[in-house]
Amino acid sequence: MSGQEDALLVIRPRAGQAPRMEQALAGALAGRRCETVETAEALRPVTGRRVLFAVAIGADGVNLEYYRMLAWLRNHPGCLEGCLGAAIVDGQSELYTKTLSRELVLAANLCGCAFIGAPLVEATLTLHNFDIKAANLGTDPLHAYQAAARDLADRLLSFEFQRHGAPRLAVLHASSHKSSNTFALWHLIRESLPGWETDEIGLRNGAVADCGGCPYKMCLHFGEQGSCFYGGLMVEEVYPAVRAADAVVMICPNYNDALNANLTAFINRLTALYRTQSFRQKALFALVVSGYSGSDLLARQLIGALNMNKGFYLPPRFVMMETANKAGELMARPGIVDRAEAFAHSMEAALV
Repeated sequence: MSGQEDALLVIRPRAGQAPRMEQALAGALAGRRCETVETAEALRPVTGRRVLFAVAIGADGVNLEYYRMLAWLRNHPGCLEGCLGAAIVDGQSELYTKTLSRELVLAANLCGCAFIGAPLVEATLTLHNFDIKAANLGTDPLHAYQAAARDLADRLLSFEFQRHGAPRLAVLHASSHKSSNTFALWHLIRESLPGWETDEIGLRNGAVADCGGCPYKMCLHFGEQGSCFYGGLMVEEVYPAVRAADAVVMICPNYNDALNANLTAFINRLTALYRTQSFRQKALFALVVSGYSGSDLLARQLIGALNMNKGFYLPPRFVMMETANKAGELMARPGIVDRAEAFAHSMEAALV
């Protein structure tokens, strides 16, 4: 992969017949300079490129060449330093497209690749996931899919993240200040961010009621007023903090291999604000601490919910993942101070 640094890099794992994705790609890439890589053997480290991942999977959700490429990415940290990415995933069932997408984005992100907000165009077997977009465009789902692929390529090539001299962070947690390893990790990182303004908001003990699934027009009505039908802490503190923030930091202990209920409620209730405000110039960072294992599961949840769904920008290596069980155990881990400082420096590099 050399000699075409100005071209869009298309990483498209070789598969069998995938005419629908080929047609969508043809429209998305028409008139653009592109370099295409189809095998893991052809992958090489690159820097500063715009990268479009395009993966076709069968009814079983498998593309063997994709898994070879995934292995190559995981074995070459830094191979996508300074790159910016997006993805198209086309499947032959109603399942697996998002599972593969979140896995792919996390692997590439840990290699140094940032991702635009809403970086995924997915096509399920029936294309029912395009029914609403098709109705809005006055067309059929197939043409809505093709239009979405073209828009994705446009956004990938035109996107520039705005930098900030003195970044402001909205820090969301649901942890005990005294016993939480995850919250202690945040404070260690914050020490390396002098001069940054932070709004730390605790969501413990039922402070945030979960979303009740209001009708679209009702949600939009309250969102236009910067509010939500259910009111409370979300409207009084969280919405203003997110609106003012340049980046959101999620403090996420691993409970049963999933985000805890309070943080999940925050994400769900963010919908009212999302309907009236774009988050694509707001970055997402996360700290995940697991008692045993599974930090990557929460990282993928955050990618799916906040980067793919809500449209937050995903900086390179957006998440710091650690393992600790007993209270205070993480602060005794060898090298934890150096790792926390390195993560703070990566936040600074992404925002300033």
